[in-house]
Amino acid sequence: MTFTAQPRTPGKPRHPGVTRQAGPLALLLTLLAALPAAAGCPEPSSADLAAIKGIGERTALPAGREVVVDGVVTGEFLGRERLNGFYLQQATEHGPVGLFVYMPGATPSDGALIAPGKHLQLRARTGEYRGQVQLQRVERIETCARDQLPEPLTVQWPLSEEQLSRKEGLLLTFPQTLTVTGNYELARYGSLRLAATRLFRPTNTPGEPQQQDILELDDGSYRTFPSPTPYRDADGTRRVGSTVQGLTGILTHALDAYRLHPTLEPHFEDANPRPGPLPEPGERLRVATFNLENYFLTLGQRGAANADELERQRAKLAAAVEGLQADILALVEVENDPRALADLVEQLSERTGIRYRAVGGDADRGSDAIKLALIYRPDRVEAVSELHADNDPAHHRPPMAAFFRSVDSGPAFGVVTAHFKSKSGCPPRGDIDRGQGCWNQRRVEQAQAMSGFLDRLAAAEGHERLLLIGDLNAYGAEDPIRTLTHAGLVNLIARELPPERRYSYVFRGESGYLDHALASPELAAAVAAVRPWHINADESPFLGYDGPDNAAPHFRPDLFRSSDHDPIAVDLEWR
Repeated sequence: MTFTAQPRTPGKPRHPGVTRQAGPLALLLTLLAALPAAAGCPEPSSADLAAIKGIGERTALPAGREVVVDGVVTGEFLGRERLNGFYLQQATEHGPVGLFVYMPGATPSDGALIAPGKHLQLRARTGEYRGQVQLQRVERIETCARDQLPEPLTVQWPLSEEQLSRKEGLLLTFPQTLTVTGNYELARYGSLRLAATRLFRPTNTPGEPQQQDILELDDGSYRTFPSPTPYRDADGTRRVGSTVQGLTGILTHALDAYRLHPTLEPHFEDANPRPGPLPEPGERLRVATFNLENYFLTLGQRGAANADELERQRAKLAAAVEGLQADILALVEVENDPRALADLVEQLSERTGIRYRAVGGDADRGSDAIKLALIYRPDRVEAVSELHADNDPAHHRPPMAAFFRSVDSGPAFGVVTAHFKSKSGCPPRGDIDRGQGCWNQRRVEQAQAMSGFLDRLAAAEGHERLLLIGDLNAYGAEDPIRTLTHAGLVNLIARELPPERRYSYVFRGESGYLDHALASPELAAAVAAVRPWHINADESPFLGYDGPDNAAPHFRPDLFRSSDHDPIAVDLEWR
C-alpha cells in the first residue's frame, strides 16, 4: 500500500510529495535490488530498529532520515483517541528492539493491515517526540511473507533504570501480582499507578523502607478525560489495593513516567473491596474525626463550584455521617462563616434523622478561610462546657476543645480537635521540604503549643481524660507526632492497628495517616476500638462531589469518596 499524502506531524514541516527517484537511499536500494529481501519482505530494509534507536555503540539516526524498515506489529493504537500509531518489534543482534510508529490519519483499511502479529515493511522517516525516537511520515506499508507475534518478554517488577531503558518499546508480560497504589489520574488520563505492593509514605511508620518504584498502567491513549473511564469494577470504581496479575503490554517512557500500554485486557481482583458499615457503638461512646474537604456555602471558593456540586456534597456527607454513627464528631474544613456550620448541622439532621448540635461559645475561631467544629448527639451525650480555643500564634486555625459526658453514666472527658499547617504552599526558603513536607517546623511548633493547651485544659478541669483527634497534616513517624507522643500522648492508631491499616489518605500513590487520634494515658485506657473507615482514600477522586464531566454518569449519592480523607472512629468504654 502506498500513501500519497500524510497529515502534518506536530512541529515538523510537511513535504508535498512522496515520490523520490534519486538520493543516497534510492541508490543503495538499486545496488541491493538483486539481494533477497529479509523475511520475505518486498525489498531489502536499509536499517534495523537497533540502528534507528542507537542501541549498542552507535548513535541514533538523525531525525528526518528516510529509511526502509521491517518488523512485527506488537500493539495497534491507531486513531486520534488513542496514540495515533502502532509499535513494531524486531529481533536484532542486540536482542529484541521495539519502536513506535506515529501514523495519524490512518484509514480503516490501514487498521486491517496494521494488526498485532503482522510482519510489515514500511518506508518512513526517523523522528523524535518528547525525547523518544520514533518513525513518522509513513509513505508506504507492505506485508512480508511471515507473520508471527513475538512471545512477550517475561519480567518482574521493579526493574532497574537500565533495564527499563533497554526494554522501552518491547512487548512485556508481568506474571507477578501487581497492586494499584494510586488512582488519582484514572478519570483525567485513564491511568493507574501500580507497584509490587501498596506503597506507604516512608515517614508513616518506622521500619524498613519500601521499594517505591511505580509503573503507570495507561490506557493506550494520552487523551484527557477519556469516556468511558477505563478499568472500573462492577461498582464503577477502582480502589487502591486492587490487584492485577499477568499484565501484558508495551513499555514506554512518556510524561515523566514509565508506562505500560496493555495489549491484553487487564483482569483485576478486588483485593481491597469497599468496606461495609461500621459496627454500632451500642453502649460505648463513639468519637470520630472527619475532614469534609471544604464544606462551603460560598460557591466557587474552596468547596462546591455551584449549587449542583453543593447538593452532591451534602448527599455524600450525610451518607457518610449516618454510617459513622458518631456521638461526637470533630469536623475539619468547614467554611469560617457561622452560616456554614449551621447549615451543615441542619442538613445532617434532616438527611440522616440523627439530630446533631454544635458546641457553642465565644471561642475565637481565627481568620483562616476554614475552621474546626465540634458537634454532638444530645440524645447520647451532653456538653458540659462551651468551646475552648487555643489562640497561640503558632496556630492559624485555632484548635477547639469541649468536655462531654454520657447521658447515662461515666466520667466527663475532653475532646480536642486540630488542623495543623498543610504540607503544600512551600516557601522559597526557610521551612522548606526536608523529607517531611513543607512547613514541618511550623507543625512542630503547633504540636508544642498543643501540648501546653492540653496541660491547661487538664489543670482547669481537674483530670487528664483528653482525646486529641483531627487532621494534623503529619504522618505517623514525623516530628510533630513524635513531639506529641514524647509529651505523653498515646498514638492510638499506632497502638491498635498493624502498619498496613494505618492510613487515611493517599497522595501520589503513597498511603499514610494524616488524621490522628492521640489520647492521654488515662483516656487511652478507656479506648475499646480505633477504626479508620476506608470509604474515601482508596476511591478515585472522579467519584467525588466535584468530579469532572466524564464522571457525571458514575456519580452516586452514597458515602464513597464523600471526602479525600477517611474518617477515624474511636469507641470509648468506661470499665
